Parts: sequence; C-alpha cells; structure tokens
Amino acid sequence: MTLGQLIPKYARKPLLITLGINCVVYYGPKLLMPVLHYHKLQTALDPLIPQVPVFIYIYVLAFLQWGLGYIIIARDSRERCYRVLSGEIIAKLIALAIFLLWPTVMDRPAPAPGPGAWLLGLIYAMDTPVNLFPSLHCQESWQVFRYSVGLKRMPRWYAWLQLVFTLLVFAAVLLVKQHIWPDVLGGVAVAELGQWLGRRLGAHRVFARLDHETKDETDL
Repeated sequence: MTLGQLIPKYARKPLLITLGINCVVYYGPKLLMPVLHYHKLQTALDPLIPQVPVFIYIYVLAFLQWGLGYIIIARDSRERCYRVLSGEIIAKLIALAIFLLWPTVMDRPAPAPGPGAWLLGLIYAMDTPVNLFPSLHCQESWQVFRYSVGLKRMPRWYAWLQLVFTLLVFAAVLLVKQHIWPDVLGGVAVAELGQWLGRRLGAHRVFARLDHETKDETDL
C-alpha cells in the first residue's frame, strides 16, 4: 500500500495542518524560555512515584500510537476526520495558551540504572522539562483512544487495545519522571474541552470548506 492509498485525499491537508500546529505548540514556548516565568507544580504524592526507566519505551512508542491512530481515524470517514482533527487543533491551542500564560517546570532525577536508562538519558538531553501542564502525551493518547471507539472499519478489540496502551502512557509519563499526576489529568481535560468546543463551534466546517476548495481547484 502506498502513502497515497493509506491516507485519503480529503485527510491529507487536515493531517498536515494538525502536524504543523503540533510542532508550533511544542517548540514555540521552548523558544521563549528565557522570558517566561516558570512555576513548579508538585504534590506530596509525586516524590513517592519511583523512576522506572524501562517505561521510556512506552513513552517513545506513543508517537507511533498517535501517528497510526490519527490516520486510522481519518480513514474511517470524512466527517470523523474533520471533527476529530479540528477538536485536536483547538485542544492544542488551549495547551499553547497555558504554556505561555502559566508555564510549568520540574526537577528530574538522573536516570536510574536498568533497562531503558540510555534512552531515558537521551530523552532528558533532548527534551527540556517544560510544557508540562497539560501533558501533550496524555492529551494525544487519550484522544486517539476516545475516537477509536466506534470506528466502522476496525474490529472492536482495536479500541480496547488503544485503551490499554493509553493507560500505559499515563503510567509512563509519571514513571520516567517527565510529568507529575496533575499533568495527566490536565491532558485528558484539554482533550475533552477541545473536542467539546469543536462541536459547539462547528470547527469541522473549516476543513469541509478547505476540501470544497480543493475539489474546485481539481475541476479547473
């Protein structure tokens, strides 16, 4: 199967736009680190959560979950593609506002010895401990799970698999000390809020209009 066959034509621009906005939300606030005033959001429970380096593999595999998950959602139908991706963009813009208006930071321990320690050290070196609340990892994984439920082109077990992996991602972000538990709840809340606002605002119509314009250009 070629890439063109994997991703329907109607989904290509929405997926590319969503990816571009994700990059802006992730990297943009990091460029402003010298001028932002950071807060430490830590609870009494967080020091009790151990560091388990092997969970870094789940943390990294989450990127694959999102990529494949959104493509599968987009392939299900034009309507589901537009509604989910427009809600995803709104959720990301909410996260961006929080990153800029109330940025958070955390102290991370040195990687403990054991399986995955080398990869954990690499992630620590590449990823500064900011953009924490809400957790984008948890927001993305939760959203992929939520909108895998009821897919017409996938078996029922697929949604259960997404649920199990999403719960593992929630555990992973805590056990590799990339987030604290309020970040997990924040990620879920932002995902739900983004989708709710998308439905209320009819944000999917933006992609529908873009699709209509693309058809018009094809007809010329």
